[in-house]
Amino acid sequence: MSTKRQFPRPHDILPLIRFKKPDFNAKRRRLNAALTIADLRAIAKQRTPRAAFDYTEGAAEGELSLARARQAFEDVEFHPAILRDVSKVDTGWDVLGKRSALPFGIAPTGFTRMMHTEGETAGAGAAAAAGIPFALSTMGTTPIEEVAAVGGPEGRHWFQLYMWKDRDRSMALVERAAAAGFDTLLVTVDVPVAGARLRDKRNGFAIPPAITARTFFDMARKPHWWFDMLTTEPLSFASLNRWSGTVAELLDTMFDPTVDYADLAWIKEQWPGKLVVKGVQTVADAKACADLGVDAVTLSNHGGRQLDRAPVPFHLLPRVVKEVGEDIEVHLDTGIMSGADVVASVALGARYTMIGRAYLYGLMAGGRDGVDRTIAILREEVERTMRLLGVAALEELEPGHVTQLQRLVPRVA
Repeated sequence: MSTKRQFPRPHDILPLIRFKKPDFNAKRRRLNAALTIADLRAIAKQRTPRAAFDYTEGAAEGELSLARARQAFEDVEFHPAILRDVSKVDTGWDVLGKRSALPFGIAPTGFTRMMHTEGETAGAGAAAAAGIPFALSTMGTTPIEEVAAVGGPEGRHWFQLYMWKDRDRSMALVERAAAAGFDTLLVTVDVPVAGARLRDKRNGFAIPPAITARTFFDMARKPHWWFDMLTTEPLSFASLNRWSGTVAELLDTMFDPTVDYADLAWIKEQWPGKLVVKGVQTVADAKACADLGVDAVTLSNHGGRQLDRAPVPFHLLPRVVKEVGEDIEVHLDTGIMSGADVVASVALGARYTMIGRAYLYGLMAGGRDGVDRTIAILREEVERTMRLLGVAALEELEPGHVTQLQRLVPRVA
């Protein structure tokens, strides 16, 4: 039987025609078009000079640790329950004694104004608006007091500490953070020396950025970035004197490779708030930190930027939770690029997760608005994943919701 055809009639066509109202704000238009963190990354790469983008993107040596961390999240299999009431979803709970509206927050990142001139103020403001913690790095480019002021009384501020060879200067920063109202000290313990970040060496990455023949050519392709950089406050460390060498040279010059558990105990005595140890990569070290009386450990291999081929934090998570989860909180860092990654981490026992690169991609893509978009994307993904799992609250997530599919299995001798 042949299909009967007719000429299209206007009254049938008109309801199908829906023109979008044009948006003449270019930044808002490109951010609204970003539906994933990968979309924000693509925008960031277009708008940021190579050296700054590679500093964010890169990891140590062959970058295997970072690739494996991301692969671990891709190798998650979810197990949803059906016929559950998920009309309302609660994405928040207490983290270190205070409510966080989401089970993630912004990780400490160094040299942040290199990515965008708004730097840490964009991150702190966006985090405060979203009701999540913001961590300021020792290597930050915005003063401690300014970050506290931007976040306001509602902001949740953590200070990340690298112990320097000059202990007095290190603890002076800790005292400033306490005086400014920071409630948590995040002691990073996986940087006795700098990792071999080869992208930075090849790019000649330095603070402040040097204008060479190569960067001059880059200026022509990224004029907006250079205009912002050259017409705002000169880039420098908020907590240090100016430095004119490479990042690796700075780390090796300043950081103390002798720090041990006795030093951690001493830091704990000095700090009045919550204490988190970031950079834990074995069950034994997690237990030792718990025995010392810290409030939480963060499983992290520094985003793959220190020891390449380091353990994958997400793989380590269930064993650490089993060992110390009843005594202290277990947090997770490294490789998180979606809300589904966050949900999988919580299901396996993480109380809190941190986003670093995802935050910086948003920052590079659009300053404060870009960070807001990062958080919005992750929030939507967390909510949607929970609903599809049949879960209405974070407390309902449990290991049965997740299987870690295996690729890297230890070889039996």
